[in-house]
Amino acid sequence: MYPFTFHRPTTVRQAVNLLAKNEDAKLLAGGHSLIPVMKLRLASPPVIIDLSRVEGLSGI
Repeated sequence: MYPFTFHRPTTVRQAVNLLAKNEDAKLLAGGHSLIPVMKLRLASPPVIIDLSRVEGLSGI
């Protein structure tokens, strides 16, 4: 896998701010196939934002 920066915000506001600062960021949520695709070197996002700890998004 390629190197990347990993963020785990706890609020929607933090997640939105991270997305605004990092145009090429990818969002990671449960059931996502991003990590396997990165392992196969088919994707190489510089920033990953994990939404698993954002309150209120667990049912989406």
